[in-house]
Amino acid sequence: MATAVETLGKLERRMTISFPLSDVRSEVEKRLKVQARSARAPGFRPGKVPMKMVAAQYGYQIETEVLNDKVGQAFNNAANENQLRVAGFPKIEPKQDSAEGELSFDATFEVYPEVVVGDLTKVEIETVKSNVTDVEIDKTIDILRKQRVHFHVKGEKGEHGDGGEAIAANGDRVTVDFVGSIDGVEFPGGKAEGYPFVLGEGRMLPEFEAATVGLKVGESKTFPLAFPEDYHGKDVAGKTASFTITLQKLEWAHLPEVDAEFAKSLGVADGDLAKMREDIKVNLEREVAGRVKARNKEAVMETLVKTAELEVPQSLIAQDTERLAEMTRQDMAQRGMKVDGVPFPPELFKDKAERRVRLGLILSALVSEQNLQATPEQVKAQIEDFAQSYEDPREVLKYYYSDRRRLAEVEALVLEENVVTYVLGLCKNVSKEIPFDELMGSVQA
Repeated sequence: MATAVETLGKLERRMTISFPLSDVRSEVEKRLKVQARSARAPGFRPGKVPMKMVAAQYGYQIETEVLNDKVGQAFNNAANENQLRVAGFPKIEPKQDSAEGELSFDATFEVYPEVVVGDLTKVEIETVKSNVTDVEIDKTIDILRKQRVHFHVKGEKGEHGDGGEAIAANGDRVTVDFVGSIDGVEFPGGKAEGYPFVLGEGRMLPEFEAATVGLKVGESKTFPLAFPEDYHGKDVAGKTASFTITLQKLEWAHLPEVDAEFAKSLGVADGDLAKMREDIKVNLEREVAGRVKARNKEAVMETLVKTAELEVPQSLIAQDTERLAEMTRQDMAQRGMKVDGVPFPPELFKDKAERRVRLGLILSALVSEQNLQATPEQVKAQIEDFAQSYEDPREVLKYYYSDRRRLAEVEALVLEENVVTYVLGLCKNVSKEIPFDELMGSVQA
């Protein structure tokens, strides 16, 4: 039995639920008899333990379980009878003034809000597009060449030449000994022997690289180096050190020629350079399409968050905050970081959790109102699209269709794309072309 639902706030509700104490006692006795069939105790055969001993050993646990079940059942029945969409979990508190022979509880909870998306035809969304040209293909080939670079001693003749005069220059790999001091005192981390790095890649501070350029093997140079105020080494940040470096080894970078052998190294069996460029273009276009889709999807989601009107249940925010904190903890642990005892304050995750919950409620409302659910055909097409970049597409299909959870992930992705398509079809779409490099460096992507 439940009292009338009391409105405490925009989403918060309260009602009193009650049920006969005799129902609890009857169910406890029933479960104790079941437990007695397998109960064990010293001096008794299994199933022959006296009921008083069974009750003493298991009574509290079973009574707690029965009480939780009864409260949950009573609350669910009352919520259904009142056609309430409960958000999160109710807060249950026992009432002290229960009627004789009854147990009564106050259940305080939140309900799902009404979501008003608004008139999307009056909303403007900026979407992006980007093209793959020969310039991007050439840049990609340069990157692939650099990934296959090999080094030779500079100044020594070999099958690829000698690399020019044996003087350190940008692009060379140098191996140095160095020692640094501040006010004549060496500091931790300021000394190394046989330390290699490539000049021009920015691994070292600019003053360090500038001092290395022009050295020959065996030569040394002493120079001042001012550490930035925001340098990661707090002991030396903002201070000026004196460094002495000695060049021990000098190598020049030999990049592979763009020829048939290079094409074969990229998986083009016959070494055809035109086919190699076409393969690179196809891969770049696939990457561009994915990032454009991600950027435009984020624009749609941000628009929905800004335009929709709704109250967000605090209980759902609290649940998602805990979920995000736990995900962060697990991620850090997987990366080898020690997280035992490390606090994860809820306020670090609350804003993100609120946005996630808000967006989830908006999407759910749109999907329901506009019938945007993912169809089996859409799900299959999405999986087939995933499978294109794998050697055996059939294995990819099997991978997803053999696990309901994996399939649900694809369904959720298709559902979001359905929402994006629907929203873009209504809004005023302002398309903007952005450079390839900007797209590929996009944080949102």
